[in-house]
Amino acid sequence: MIWRVVPVSYWAVVWFIRLCTFIYVRGPHVEGRDNVPRTGGAILVSNHLNNADPCIIPGALNRRVITMAKKEMFRWPVVNLLFRFIGAFPVDRQGADLSALREAQNVVHDGILLLMFPEGTRSKDCQLHPGFPGTALVAYRTGAPIIPVAIWGTESLKWPVLFFRPFVGPRVHLRFGKPFYPPKVDRINSRAARDATDEIMVHVAMLLPESYRGAFRVAAAAREQDAAGLSPDQPASPPPAPVAPPA
Repeated sequence: MIWRVVPVSYWAVVWFIRLCTFIYVRGPHVEGRDNVPRTGGAILVSNHLNNADPCIIPGALNRRVITMAKKEMFRWPVVNLLFRFIGAFPVDRQGADLSALREAQNVVHDGILLLMFPEGTRSKDCQLHPGFPGTALVAYRTGAPIIPVAIWGTESLKWPVLFFRPFVGPRVHLRFGKPFYPPKVDRINSRAARDATDEIMVHVAMLLPESYRGAFRVAAAAREQDAAGLSPDQPASPPPAPVAPPA
């Protein structure tokens, strides 16, 4: 429960992250920041394109965000130090890591934002892939709202080349959706967790440009048509292109 003893180091690292983001990427251009509640525990769920994502997303918010990150990242000397300073904790992706799930629930119960990447790893093809059920289980067990997050542009961040090319990095976009809750169920079982996970991924997909939606492209488009009151055979208007911030 290291997050309970690192608030000072957390903000020092966040400001360091913001400085690096300013130097090495253009942006991030953030939309929907007001959808993140100012108080109370909640679960941020995002797609994953680059190892920088767990840093860029917390750096865009003015609330503490504790990240569940793959245990392999804690073996990298500098990253391990930064993650320890901000209270991140590891998860073993090879099986059901019950201790990591309990840690995640404790973060939410303590009224802190929890950041999870349901895909479990970076998307090598920039497409959204099916998620693992851990996020849904944490949401069911805590009753906390889920806030979908979409990030894109970070797939063009190349390590360590970016350190030698300041102020010419890729343009990064970050979009926060409205909070929602998983479907109500009489019993939390594997089927309920699976259905809730798919629902989470659809919400994330709807925030992404169509070219990134991957396995959830059809489901996201159908949901958008329903929201717009269109019939299935009636084409929906394409989503607006992200507006670049002024130079």
